[in-house]
Amino acid sequence: MPRQTYLEKRDAATNQARYYCMLVLPNLFGAWTLYREWGRIGQSGKVSMEWFDSEDLAVGALIVLEAAKRRRGYWVEPQQLAMFEA
Repeated sequence: MPRQTYLEKRDAATNQARYYCMLVLPNLFGAWTLYREWGRIGQSGKVSMEWFDSEDLAVGALIVLEAAKRRRGYWVEPQQLAMFEA
């Protein structure tokens, strides 16, 4: 089950260099958090957190969001994969 993902979207023609990072994390109250951060590569981005009652619900939301981002042109940047290996 994926618990994190890092996506990038680069397009020199439109001056786009964007990232989208998602993590599923347990919180102190026994629930699960879907942490999302996005913005321009090299700059601080925006952050959003959503809370879920179970890990499965949070991971399901991550999978749905990742699929939506991939449809919009984001992809997993291969050289960044080592950052997220456990």
